[in-house]
Order: sequence, then structure tokens, then C-alpha cells
Amino acid sequence: MKKILLSALLLVALISCKKEAKETETTTEEVKSEIAQFSPEVEENAVIYEVNIRQYSPEGTFNEFTKDIPKLKELGVKIIWVMPIFPISETKRKATGGDDSKFASEMPKEEQHKYLGSYYAVSDFKAVNPEFGTIEDFRKMVKTAHDNGMYVILDWVPNHTGWDHVWIKEHPEFYTKNAKGEIIDPINPENGKSWGWTDVADLNYDNQKLRKEMTNDMLHWIKNENIDGFRCDVASNVPTDFWQQSIPTLRKEKNIFMLAEAWQPELMKDNLFDMGYNWTSHHLMKDIAQGKKNVKDWDKFIVDDINKYEANDILMSFVDNHDENSWNGTIQSRLGKAEEAMTALSYITPGMPLIYSGNEYGLNHSLKFFEKDSIPKTKGKDWDFRAKLGSLKNNNIALNGGKNKATYTRIKSSKDDQVLVFERVKDGKKVIYMANLSSKPIEVSVPLNGSYKDLISGETIGLNEKQIYPLKAWQYYILQQ
Repeated sequence: MKKILLSALLLVALISCKKEAKETETTTEEVKSEIAQFSPEVEENAVIYEVNIRQYSPEGTFNEFTKDIPKLKELGVKIIWVMPIFPISETKRKATGGDDSKFASEMPKEEQHKYLGSYYAVSDFKAVNPEFGTIEDFRKMVKTAHDNGMYVILDWVPNHTGWDHVWIKEHPEFYTKNAKGEIIDPINPENGKSWGWTDVADLNYDNQKLRKEMTNDMLHWIKNENIDGFRCDVASNVPTDFWQQSIPTLRKEKNIFMLAEAWQPELMKDNLFDMGYNWTSHHLMKDIAQGKKNVKDWDKFIVDDINKYEANDILMSFVDNHDENSWNGTIQSRLGKAEEAMTALSYITPGMPLIYSGNEYGLNHSLKFFEKDSIPKTKGKDWDFRAKLGSLKNNNIALNGGKNKATYTRIKSSKDDQVLVFERVKDGKKVIYMANLSSKPIEVSVPLNGSYKDLISGETIGLNEKQIYPLKAWQYYILQQ
């Protein structure tokens, strides 16, 4: 009997050990499958995708976007920027925008429910908006992105809060006040007047406790929700010395990617923000498309950037984003027939290209900002076009745009005010962008000789510097020998 009992105990112990070993093996495998922490190498060939969860699908939820994350690999996406996911204040919730903007409370009662407010009027920095789903749904989205080799950054709103935020009652000293001691909405530092963002209250970074609380709230998402960084709204309106305090603290916890909605070079110095907005190129591409400026203005911009920024600074290149789409019109209305040439330019020029939700499906309407809307979801020529550009960005080192970017060299042509020709070179690899950036057909000669392949159409083009070539309005090539 003792022998039987001993044998049984040994069998139980053996099974237990095998189970424990299997659990350990699974845990180790899970650790191996976890995406590596963000590194500067990712910045060299990444495409960034801005997702508007509310408008991405008819349901407007995390789960509906999560289903499509694997598809984004076809577009070369390596970083997903998620627009603010936090609960939105009810107090002073906006229903319309512009100079004559109205609050939801001013609208007819039977309509008030449809006004969902601005994502940027945050009432709680540590919670998720139930409109989008649960925290478990958010975690599933992050894990799915990581499993597909993509990093997730949260849109953070450090400059202000909604009027329902707990700090309004518990820490009124965190806010900017007028001469009467009343909390105010944000002020434009250039003219001292209100921006018109009346649905939010301005934070005062002279208060050191506010700085600590804001940093701790950001740390919460890194430590507990495994996110990979932040896109920081109006980052230049927050004192630079706050970022000098907070970003090193965040990076002690994890290697993160930081995107500033700002162009100021000082925000990228000393390992602060990884990337800023290339507002200059964005506006310039629009002005060229509308005939207000030409290629000579582009050349001046490139020279100015060389003098303004350090060699390892990175700028996000874009033809669209949530603000531009909702407030300034669609890509088609802003760029017209130049849309494809300018979109290609945003990928080929130094930096990191952006896709805004719907661009990949040919979004051609301005999405509502305070109400429910939806993007188209049928793949077509826009998807195919951006998939080709994304593949080039990911796989051709001549398009590297990070801290170790490929060089940019202007190539002169016989029509330098209308035709833009430049080459990007790295480690012996070369890509040439050539485009007629005007609304009229022209004939041009370029100092290029040999047989080239157009990386978009796939056709082979023979060039000779002694020949004259016709280019249609807004015709472009991305060439490689």
C-alpha cells in the first residue's frame, strides 16, 4: 500500500513539474513574442497612421479598428497614433465650431444627445471614453498592434482640460486665471486673445504640483497599459522646461516615441521629442497646388530647414490630418489635381509620412468633429497607391528619414521654377523624384542619363540630358536605375 501511495505521489509531482515547465515555456514564448521597445531605427522607414476611433467605423469603437490593424501592414504602417481616447467633459461641451460656435446645451433638447464633444476636452486622463469601449478593448487593440509589429502612441492633451475634470474643483490652482480670479480658456500667446477653445480650461505650468501630476498621469499609460509614447497636442504652448523635466522621467520607464504638434526646433533638442510637425511643407504643398507659390519656394524652404534644424531632427510630412480635414477641407479640395504628386512628395522628402483615417480609402468629405460620422471602407486606387508608397518607404534605404536619414540633393532642370527634381541617397542606393509641379504641360530637359524604372507605374524610362521631355500638368515620377 505504501508503495502504491508513493508511486501516486511521484506521478502527481511529475505531472505538476511538467505543467509548471509548460507554463514557464508559454510565459517565455509570450515574452519573446512581445514587440521590442521602440528604437531610433524604427524612425528611419516608418509610416505613421492617425486613427480617429469615433469616425473610423459606423460603430466607432476600439474593437472595430482592432479588426483592421493587420491590414495596415500593407500600407507600411509602423506607428499608430490614436486620437484622444479619454472621457469628454459634459460642461461646455461643444456642438459646433468656428467663431459662432455653440455648446451642446444651447441646442434643442431632442438633439443634444448627438453632440459628442471634442476629444480634446478631457475630463479624466486615466480613463477611456465609454463611447469607444472598455479598457479591456483598448488593451486588446494595443496587443493586436504589437503582435503585428506596430507601436501605439496616445494623443495627449497637456495644455488644458475639460471643465468637468476633477482638478477644476480639487486643484483650481492648476489653472490660469484672469484678474477676477476666474479660470479661463486658453490664450493665444502671440496676441493675448482667446483661441476660441471655450470648451476647455487652460492649465498653468507655473504650478510645480501640476507638472508632477501630469507626468504621473502619462506614466500611468506607459506602466499599466504598455503604450509606446505620445503625440502631444499644441506642445509648444506648454513650457519647454516642463518637457525637459517630464520626458526623461517617462523614458526611464520605457523607450518611447514622442511626437510634438509643433515645429519649434528647441523641442527636439537634447533627446526631447523625436519628431515635430512639418507645417511649412504642408502649407507650401497646398500653396503650390493652388498656384500661389512654385518650386523656387520649395527650394528656399529646404535651405531654411537645413539652417533651422539639426541633422538628426525628424519632421512629420503630411497632406492631411484631423484638423485639416474637418476645418480646412478635404485633400481633394485643397490639392485638386496635384493630390497624387504631393502625396508622393510627402513620402519621398526627408521625414516620416502620415496617413489620416480614410486617406487610404479616398476619403472625400470633411468629417464632423463633434458628432458621429464615418469614413469609407472600400479598397481602391487610393489604397493601392499608398501601399506602393508605404512599401518603398519601408524597404528602400534611400528613403530613410530618421536620425540617420538619406541625403537630399537638388537636381537642376531647364524649368527650375516649375519642375522639382531631387535625389535621395544612402549606402549607394538612390531614388529620384521628378515632377511638374504646375497646372500646365511643359517641356523640360534634365541632367540625367540612362534607363530608369518608375517605382509607381513600373514602366521603364530612358533619359538623356540632351533631350527635351514633355511632362503633363502635375505629372511625376519616382525613379531608380
